[in-house]
Amino acid sequence: MLLNNVKLALTASKVNIRVSDGKIAQISPHPFPATSEEFRVSFDNAIIFPGLINSHDHLDFNLFPALGDNTYKNYTEWGAYIHKNYKDKIAAVLKVPGPLRDQWGIYKNLICGVTTVINHGKKIKDQSGLITVYQDCQSIHSVQFEKKWKLALNNPLKKNIPVVIHTGEGTDVASLKEIDKLISWNLLKRVLIGVHGVAITENQVKSFRALVWCPGSNYFLLNQTAPVNRLKKHTTLLFGTDSTLTGDWNIWSHIRLARKTKFLADKELYDTLTINAANTWKLNSGEIAENKDADLVVAKMKNGSASNSFFETDPEDILMVIHKGKISLFDEELIAQLNSVKLENYSRIYINGTCKYIQGNLPELMQKIKQYYPEASFPVI
Repeated sequence: MLLNNVKLALTASKVNIRVSDGKIAQISPHPFPATSEEFRVSFDNAIIFPGLINSHDHLDFNLFPALGDNTYKNYTEWGAYIHKNYKDKIAAVLKVPGPLRDQWGIYKNLICGVTTVINHGKKIKDQSGLITVYQDCQSIHSVQFEKKWKLALNNPLKKNIPVVIHTGEGTDVASLKEIDKLISWNLLKRVLIGVHGVAITENQVKSFRALVWCPGSNYFLLNQTAPVNRLKKHTTLLFGTDSTLTGDWNIWSHIRLARKTKFLADKELYDTLTINAANTWKLNSGEIAENKDADLVVAKMKNGSASNSFFETDPEDILMVIHKGKISLFDEELIAQLNSVKLENYSRIYINGTCKYIQGNLPELMQKIKQYYPEASFPVI
């Protein structure tokens, strides 16, 4: 596959990319002539960037509406509140079988241009190949919500894999002390990757290999987010959305919220979604370079700046998502150039009036979900 006439996000450098055997095989400033064994897709006024890496999501929680109508001191206060006040809504969603909920969580990410998601929770079985669901880590929910967290953390059979855990998700003293408790009980000195860290200090964050910043979720629950402008000196920053329980389904809304804080420069924020995450999770992706996995997203150039175009992207602007060299999603305007693609492997969906072809049968999945949960609301039709 040849991708001709695209501009790199942030720099606007014009490139042409050859994809072969699931990898980025060649990058050139000059267009490639197509051989008889490969097809060419040429773009007009488009940017390209690595497939986004969402470093924190609960895939099975993305059918929930956002639950909560107060500002809470911490996640435990929020948890008690929603289980008391939204019992019926929670029960209605949980009627949907877990595999269906997981699959919608995967599609939610794909539609936004995410090609890798780190799922926090029980390991799932996913054979779709739509995106990479990374599970080579140990998920511990939190100090408060997981009764045997100390045993899980100090399990010698898992000492060589990273621990991913919610920590410091609050604005009170209890949230701060919780972090110290976690650090002190890390007896095996395991690699810790913290999530949220709203209460975390510069000294505490040094004990974590990385911190996943989830500003959308933080502001919804706590009206405050992690001070990543100070923390970035001491650890690696990643980016996450959490689920729709506490935030918008669209990762781009979260990214724009993060940019609005001005805690990170544009390149620093971009790196939380790409190279920082790839290096932390040991993925062969996260950058547009030869021999990297061909996890790529092409989107419309919305204005004269490639940088602003990236941050102003929405799902309807995405022209193509490629995962490990295979097209997972493409815009209807490209169909004439994709005559070798088997359309029977894709279904048509509409996002804000734009038609996309997406791998698999998403309409059937949504229909199945509605059989269990008729009130389910989807951002696509």
